[in-house]
Amino acid sequence: MDYLWIKALHIIAVMSWMAGLLYLPRLFVYHAMVEAESVRAQTFKLMERRLLKAIMNPAMILSWTLGLWMFHQNPELLLMPWMWIKFFCVVMMTAAHMVFARMRRQLEQNIALSGKAYRWWNEVPTVLMIVIVIMAVAEPF
Repeated sequence: MDYLWIKALHIIAVMSWMAGLLYLPRLFVYHAMVEAESVRAQTFKLMERRLLKAIMNPAMILSWTLGLWMFHQNPELLLMPWMWIKFFCVVMMTAAHMVFARMRRQLEQNIALSGKAYRWWNEVPTVLMIVIVIMAVAEPF
């Protein structure tokens, strides 16, 4: 497959993953504000589970697969300092994804953090995304 097609599919997968990473903690904020075991809480549980399992997990796996495929196709990328910063941020994004998955399981068991804590976590993917995009587009180092 042509490198540019791999790159295009990688960007699509990353956009899907980012959409979930930005939306899931927002759902957590609203979920934390409703009474446990209410109809609304059950709706949030369903939405969170489907978002994570049907969109975020496949998008993350595809993002990683296509990104590693690009390394295989263009190993010179690994010689560029900006790529290592970007790669570190992607690892941190994956860690945030795993934290969100744990938070979702806790909410499923009616163990919730404060809405303020979920709002803070909502900013983590945003900051990482900004650094990743700057590294990938501007290649400052």
